This record gives sequence, C-alpha cells and structure tokens, in this order.
Amino acid sequence: MSGTATDPRLAPSRQAPKRALRLSWTDPRFRSIVWQAVVVAVVVGIVGYFVGNARSNLEARHIATGFGFLDETSGIPIGETLIPYLPGTSTYLTALVEGVLNTLKVAVVGVVLATILGTLIGIGRLSPNWLLARITAVYVEVLRDIPVLLQLLFWYVLLQGLPAPRQSMRIGDAVFLSNRGIKVPLLIWQGAHSWALLGFVVAIVLSVLWVRHAHRRQDATGQSPPVLPVVLALLIGLPAIIWAALGAPLSFDMPQLHGFNFTGGGTITPEYGALLTGLVIYTSSYIAEIVRSGIQAVPHGQWEAAQALGLHRGKTLRLVVLPQALRVIIPPMTSQYLNLTKNSSLAVAIGYQDIVSIANTILNQTGQAIEGIAIIMAVYLTISLSISLFMNWYNAHIALVER
Repeated sequence: MSGTATDPRLAPSRQAPKRALRLSWTDPRFRSIVWQAVVVAVVVGIVGYFVGNARSNLEARHIATGFGFLDETSGIPIGETLIPYLPGTSTYLTALVEGVLNTLKVAVVGVVLATILGTLIGIGRLSPNWLLARITAVYVEVLRDIPVLLQLLFWYVLLQGLPAPRQSMRIGDAVFLSNRGIKVPLLIWQGAHSWALLGFVVAIVLSVLWVRHAHRRQDATGQSPPVLPVVLALLIGLPAIIWAALGAPLSFDMPQLHGFNFTGGGTITPEYGALLTGLVIYTSSYIAEIVRSGIQAVPHGQWEAAQALGLHRGKTLRLVVLPQALRVIIPPMTSQYLNLTKNSSLAVAIGYQDIVSIANTILNQTGQAIEGIAIIMAVYLTISLSISLFMNWYNAHIALVER
C-alpha cells in the first residue's frame, strides 16, 4: 500500500527550536534579565559610592592607603610566638603571620578536643545508666545557655587566681600550675625525631592503603583481613623503629623555678588556656546534641539487627550506628567548627594575641583601618572556606551511593 503518510514514530527526531527572546515586558525571560541587570547596577553603584567616599575622606585627612605599611618595622610585643619575632626588628607582616598562627593554634586544637568531648557527651546522653545520662544532660543544658564570652572570662579569672610561682601547685617535679600558666617538660627536638615524624606520616598513608585493600578483599571474598592490629603496628611500630635505629634520643627541657618565675620547659599561658577551655566546653555542648540527634536518626531496627548477630552495644554503636549517623551529623557539625573558629576572635577580651588583637594594634599605630579590617576578614574567610571545603569533601566521601 502506497501513500504519502508516514508513521510519526519512524520519523527522525527533531529538537524543538528554542523560543526566541522577545523584547517585551510580557516575556518572563526578558523581565528576569532586566531585574538582574538592575540589581547588579545598584550593587555596583553602592560599592562605588562607598569606595569614593572612603577615598575622599582619607585624602582629606592625609591618611595613606595601600598595604605598604606591612614592610614597616613593628614594635608590638607578642607574648606567644611560633615563628621568630622581635619587636623593633620584625615587620608588621611578620606580626600578622604570628597572629594567624595563634588563631590557628586555637582553632585546630579546639576543633579536635571539642569533637572528642562532644561525641562522648552526646553518647553519654543516650546511656542506659541513669546517672550518666542526667549528668550529661545537665552539662548540655547549662553550658549552652551561658554566653561564650562569660565562660571565657570565668576560666581566665580562675586561671589567674592560681597561686604565684613560688607557691605553685605541682605534679612531681615536672608540671607546675601557677598564675603564670602551666609549665610542662618540653622535648628537645633532634634529627631522629624529624625522621620519626616522617615515618609516622608514611605510616598514615600505608594505613589508608591497607584499609582500602581490606575493604576490597571483604567485598570480593567475604573475608576481612585484620585492620586494627596492622594499623596500630604501622602507626606505632614504624616511627619507633626509625627512632630506635637513629639512637633513640630522648631528653627534655625541664621547667625550673628561678627567683620569682620559671625558666625552661614549655608554657600554656592563662590566656591561651582560658580561651581554649572556654571554646571547647561551649562548642562541645552543641556538638553533643548533634551527635545525640544523629544517633537517634538511625532506625532502631539497626540496633536490633546488630544485637541479633551477637554484637554487644559498644560494637554496635561503633560499627553499625555511628557510620550511618555520620551522614546526619557532618553538615551541622561543620557549622559548629565554623562557630568555634569565629568565636576565637573573642580572645581580645582576655588578652590573647590572635589575628584580631594584633591587627587592631597595627591599625591603631598606622591608621590603616580599612586595610586592617580587610586583612581580618580575609583571614577568617579563608579559614572558614577551608573548613567548609574539607567537611563537604568528607561528607561526599561517606555518602551512600546507589549502584
């Protein structure tokens, strides 16, 4: 049978032509483009106005602009330094770098300690032990309702109230607690320690590779090779072997009381101790609730299935529940890490010299207020974005993937 009609299903598929943009207010696409252009123009106009206004005011007051002041000599005394710094010799740039390192010293250590403490408190709230559950509940409810600044001041006053160095509390002849801080023995670093540290980094890489190999073998054969013993052997054994092969040097710089103060050893200053303690305790109370809610979000059937397989409660929590709860815990946990980092700017209230304190002193000495504030904003923005990127990567890494 002949005919000109053809089956539409046999006709070649054709992409529908895109609708042409009509320069008419009735076209939604045209309206959206116009409104976006208006918003961009308004934002650019506002920014241009503020920039021009600031420039004219600075010129009227004969205040220089730019970041050339960073190469000038700094006279700011800094009590806690991680890099070589001498007032009257070092530059403002070196002082700012020291402020950034002091901020990171609080943020990194605080995130680790708050995570550990908050996880333990959150698990404790779900404990079948009545007393432990009530104590952890009181911990969370009380500390979350006290402003963090008050907690920092409390710990600072408490540490400042310790006795003078001559009457300091001591643990043996190694650790001393006084109003000058906590004095502890300090390891005298040698070349063997650097090689042992490098061996520890290599052990971490090997441990990750072994864990991946164990997972692949378990998926393929159903049999899992030992993981924890091998990882512990690598992390402890490899650095210990390197250290022992290089002579096993081990000597400490011990703190000693001379006159009215201590010499030698390492010092945890009252300012750093108060800031770190206050931020860790305050943030851990929020992390505890995040962990508790994440665990409760896992269906109760997972507990029952694990118990039916003979796993005790601790192993069920570690191997079955927490890995699933992480997918609920990680996003809000990221916010708490960011909050701890930003709350470290309250260090200026107790005299700890972080980036905010040092930058404020610099802008008061140089008059470069806009540049100083911009540096502070850039530092916190960089740290916050770095934390967010890492946590987003980790969250995507542990996400469930459908196959």
